[in-house]
Amino acid sequence: MAEDFPESACAYARALAAKSKRFARQISAAPEKRAPADGYPEDPFGELSGKTGCPALRQRFPDRVLVRVSNRCFMNCRHCTRRALLGKSETADTEERLAGCVKYVLAHPRVRDVLISGGDALALPDARLMRIVDAFAALPQIDIVRVCTRALSANPARVTASLAGKLSRSKKVWVNTQFNCADEVTPEARAAAARLVDRGIPVSCQTVLLKGVNDSPAEMLRLLRALSAARIRPYYVFMCDPVAGVGRFRVPLERARRIERICAESIGGLSMPRFVADIPGAKRKQPI
Repeated sequence: MAEDFPESACAYARALAAKSKRFARQISAAPEKRAPADGYPEDPFGELSGKTGCPALRQRFPDRVLVRVSNRCFMNCRHCTRRALLGKSETADTEERLAGCVKYVLAHPRVRDVLISGGDALALPDARLMRIVDAFAALPQIDIVRVCTRALSANPARVTASLAGKLSRSKKVWVNTQFNCADEVTPEARAAAARLVDRGIPVSCQTVLLKGVNDSPAEMLRLLRALSAARIRPYYVFMCDPVAGVGRFRVPLERARRIERICAESIGGLSMPRFVADIPGAKRKQPI
């Protein structure tokens, strides 16, 4: 597994990992070489085999679709759900494929929310990213275009003032990001979030509950408070997805419930995310 999903991180992420053991744990692949198979599938949500007629598009829920636009990331997160898919899954990397995805959305009028993901959406150049964003934002049925990226925590300089201005044009773009420990909410990350929020773009965080990173009430509260101070909305805290290779990060359910309870008793609702599990075949994110 470690050889199939090599350790990789941009310069900013490597520098942060040198300062933060909690962040470094999300990058380091070394323990995986000794870890036994954990019995989970490599593609639990069937993203490689799902049938929509558009190889880059997947639909699990009636009102939203996910469009993969990149197979690249600013770092290879060791807990990644798509760790076995990157480099293998097709993306909307041509005008023909993008047009096929737009056609699919038009044929499904219940779809109102498009997730632009990957890989990392911001691994694309501005021009290509905006061609994709604008293609969906132009559809009257679409209320929300979600740009999914870890750039704010892994490479915040990528979120330029110019890009924020472009993303704000349609008034439909939201940014979904991921921070897993308070050490990631650096001055650079706060500045990147401000560039988006100041242009009217909501920024939400989907944290993953990770052993040795944020699996204590104190660490989770430290993260939630740092996010709120940076005007990043804590949106979800996910249990690790049931994907092969992430066993060392799994947190027992009762421990997760205790963390959720103490957080809910300690901070206001604006700073309190929903603690959930994403279960293959379920019709919703399942509260823990």
